[in-house]
Amino acid sequence: MDSKNTKFDKSYLEMAHVWAKNSYCRRRQVGALIVKDRMIISDGYNGTPSGFENVCEDETGSTKQYVLHAEANAITKVAKSNNSSEGATLYVTDSPCIECAKLIIQAGISRVVYDREYRITDGLDLLRRAGIRVEKLNVK
Repeated sequence: MDSKNTKFDKSYLEMAHVWAKNSYCRRRQVGALIVKDRMIISDGYNGTPSGFENVCEDETGSTKQYVLHAEANAITKVAKSNNSSEGATLYVTDSPCIECAKLIIQAGISRVVYDREYRITDGLDLLRRAGIRVEKLNVK
């Protein structure tokens, strides 16, 4: 990969980290951007569905079942727009889980760039199996 592309990758991943700060989740704040032709076509961060209270954890500190992941929020947001994520790159602060990996595959995203690896890597394994380019890039 050339240095110009690496520069853009780092910038978009840093922007995903900034976007993650919008999350009300206390355990982990995750941000995601979908980029196509060097244009941000969608963004997302983890949180509750529209219309729900902005509280992601229950009284024991566990994440509530209905909290949406940043990738899912970005993918559903692009689905409501006139944009297509076919062939796009997803920049996400943390490596995707298996459920988000399925959405990424179905959304036609061709590349995923992430910063922090989650302890469970089955999402990354599925993405690779589907032929999606997966790249870890440390920015923090």
